[in-house]
Parts: sequence; structure tokens; C-alpha cells
Amino acid sequence: MGEYYWHDFVGNVGVFLILLCYLLLQIENMKSDGVLYSALNGIGAVLILVSLAYNFNLSAFIIELVWVAISVLGLYKYYHQQRRLDAGNGASKGQSS
Repeated sequence: MGEYYWHDFVGNVGVFLILLCYLLLQIENMKSDGVLYSALNGIGAVLILVSLAYNFNLSAFIIELVWVAISVLGLYKYYHQQRRLDAGNGASKGQSS
């Protein structure tokens, strides 16, 4: 068995975060449309990409890159919805006064 380097640890932390999100989603302790789900998945994928920079695998690189992109899309969608809700609340507060 080979040596265990810091980048292996970083990649394993990334795997743990992604698997944790999936577990929490399945046992209904996390919502898939929440900011935490997208953030942890994105962070996990970035950590795996760091490890792939030292031990490259094209297939793993492609899936993690797409995983990051989807996570960024989820974060964008979440914050866009929050801004719309905040703007709606501000407009309705202004109308009630």
C-alpha cells in the first residue's frame, strides 16, 4: 500500500462531506434546495479536485468539475430566490404602512 499524503486526506474529507449530505438528505435531515446542501456538496467536490491535482484521474475530474458547477447553480438559485422573497416582503411592508 502506498503512502498517505495530505492531499489524500483533503480528498477524503471531500468524499465525507458529499456522502454526509446524501445521507442527511435520505434521512430527511437536510433539504436539497437549502444553501447548506449545495455549499457542502460544492466544498466536497472542490476538496476532491485538490486531491486529483496530485493524483489525476480524468473521469473523476470531470464528475467533480460538474458537481462543483451544479452546486454553484444551486447556490445561485437559492440566493436569487431569497432576494426575490426579501424584495416581495419589502414591497408588501411598504404597501401595508
